[in-house]
Amino acid sequence: METKMYAFELKGEVSELKTLRRHLNIWARVARLSKSYKLEVNLSLDELFTNIVSYGYDDDLEHSVSFTLRMDDDILMINIEDDGRPFDPLKAELPKIPVDLADIKIGGLGIFITRKLMDEICYERNRGRNKLMLKKVIRDE
Repeated sequence: METKMYAFELKGEVSELKTLRRHLNIWARVARLSKSYKLEVNLSLDELFTNIVSYGYDDDLEHSVSFTLRMDDDILMINIEDDGRPFDPLKAELPKIPVDLADIKIGGLGIFITRKLMDEICYERNRGRNKLMLKKVIRDE
């Protein structure tokens, strides 16, 4: 069993999305993730990071968001940590999904999508920091 680990930190700015994707591409190669799993992880982290930097801060100070990705056999663990205002995505009300796709409004689906794509999500607030732990079982495709 070989454990693969990768950690990086981003500025708390939407402009860092491109850097986030670049890190995920590196990680996907190291962890040998399939394109479909890479897409799921990318979509989830993109949504979570965008929410953190868009709604997590009440000031104009510099902030950062740290990521740790760890692969143990077929289990992918992702930790995201930030110093934004407390927010537990597990307590967020899930949006009502309309029957007609034309009625879907932009926004509000990121947490819903992440909750559907990940196998397990845990949240804690510790020492003024949000800590979100995501777990994804990687199965042979």
